[in-house]
Amino acid sequence: MHRWNPGRTYLSYKRFRKTGQFNASPPLLLAIGFLTLIALGTVLLSLPISTREPVSLFQALFTAVSAVTVTGLTLVNVSTTFTHFGQVIIALLVQIGGLGFVTFAVIAVRTMGKKISLQQQALALEAFNQTSLAKVQRTAFAIFKITAVIEVVGAIILTLRWWPGSNFIDALSRALFHTVMAFNNSGFALQTTQLSLYVSDPVTILTTTLLIILGGIGFSVLSDVSGMRRWSKLAPYTRLAILVTLALNLAGFVLLWMLEYNNYATLGTLSLHGQALAAWLQSVSSRTAGFSSINIGQLSDSSKLVIIILMFIGGGSLSTASGIKIGTFAVLVAAARSYIFQRSEVVLMRRSVSPDTVQKALALLLVTIGLALISVLLITVFDHAPFIDIVFEVVTALSTTGMSNGLTAHLSVPSQSLIIILMFAGRLGPLTLIYSLATQSRSRIRYAETEIQVG
Repeated sequence: MHRWNPGRTYLSYKRFRKTGQFNASPPLLLAIGFLTLIALGTVLLSLPISTREPVSLFQALFTAVSAVTVTGLTLVNVSTTFTHFGQVIIALLVQIGGLGFVTFAVIAVRTMGKKISLQQQALALEAFNQTSLAKVQRTAFAIFKITAVIEVVGAIILTLRWWPGSNFIDALSRALFHTVMAFNNSGFALQTTQLSLYVSDPVTILTTTLLIILGGIGFSVLSDVSGMRRWSKLAPYTRLAILVTLALNLAGFVLLWMLEYNNYATLGTLSLHGQALAAWLQSVSSRTAGFSSINIGQLSDSSKLVIIILMFIGGGSLSTASGIKIGTFAVLVAAARSYIFQRSEVVLMRRSVSPDTVQKALALLLVTIGLALISVLLITVFDHAPFIDIVFEVVTALSTTGMSNGLTAHLSVPSQSLIIILMFAGRLGPLTLIYSLATQSRSRIRYAETEIQVG
C-alpha cells in the first residue's frame, strides 16, 4: 500500500525543479489535470465577455466543476446568465471532461510525432484502463473519430428539425450545444424548460436518447461493435453492456410510466405517445445524462427512488457516464446469484469472473454508498429539506447525472461546496479506487482462517 514518504516527496520536488517533470502516481496526475481544467474554466467563466450579468467566483467555480465532470447542475440559468462565448466555454469544458483530457493529449502528442514519456504512458494506461500503449493510442484515436461522427450526425438531425421554428444559425447553435451535452451525458440546456417544449416530438426525444445511450455505453463497446458487427464475435463485456443497458432502460421506462401515468403534474396531461416518449427520455436520461421533459420536482417519491437507483448504477466503463458502472452492477448481481445457488464460480456471459474483480466491485459499491450516506448526513445538518430530495441531490451529483429537482440552488454554501466535492469524486473517484486496489502490495503473511457470521 502506498505510504507518504517525505524523502521521496523531496526528491520528486527536486526532480521537478530540475527537469520540469513531476513524479506522481497516475491517479494524482489525473486529479491535477482535472483541477487545472476546472481552474481555467472558472477564470474564463468569470470574465465579463462570458456573462450577461455578474456571477460570483463561487458560481463560476460551481459551473466549471459541473461542466468538467459532465454533471449539468448549475446555480444560475445558463441561457440567460452566460453569453455565447460563455456557452462555448461550457461546451468545450464538457467535451474535454467527457472524452478525457488524456485523450486529447495522446492525440496531440502522436499527431506532432513526439514520443510519449514513461510517466505519460502510465497516466494514459490508467485513464483508458489498458495494459498496452498501442491499445491506448488506438483507443484515443477511435474515441475521437467515433465522437466526431456521432456528434456531427446528431447536430445535423436536430438542426433540420429545429430550423423551421427559428433561423438557421440559432437552430444550428442550439443543436450543436445540445448534441455535445447529450453525447457527453451532461444535462446543461439552453432552455430553462429543458426539453418540455419537445415532450411529444419523437425526432428530438429519440435523437437525444440515442446520443445519451451511445455516449454512456462506452467507447470500447462502440469500437467493438463497429469492428465486429456480428453478435457472436463481440467481446463478452460488449454483449453484457448492451444487454444490461437495454434491460435497465426498459425497466426504468415501464416503471416510470406505470408510476406517473395518472400524475397530472407530470405525465397525466400528455397523450399516449407523449407519455411514452417522456417516460423513455426520463429512463434513459437517468443513467447519468440529466435531461428531462417533465417537472422532476413533481415526481412521486416512488419515481424518484427509481431514478436514484438508475443514477447510482450509471453507464458503461470508458464512457462519458459515471455511477458505479453497469459492469460493477452485473458482477455484484452475478456474485449474489452464485452464492444463492451455491456455485463455486461467479459466471457472466459464460465466462468466469475472477475473485479480484468481485472484490473491486464490492469495494467500489461500499465506498460509493459510504460517501453518499456521509454526504446526506452532512446536508441534513446544514439544510432543512425533504429527505428524499436530499438523497436525490446527493446521488445526482455523485453519479454526475445533474438531474436536479431544484434543490441545489437553494442549498447553503457548505452544502453546495459538498456538491462540488461529490461531482469531482464521482468523475475521478472510481479510477483512484481501482488504482489503489490494483497496486496494493501483497503480504506474504498467511493467517489462519476463522468463521465470521454474516447474514
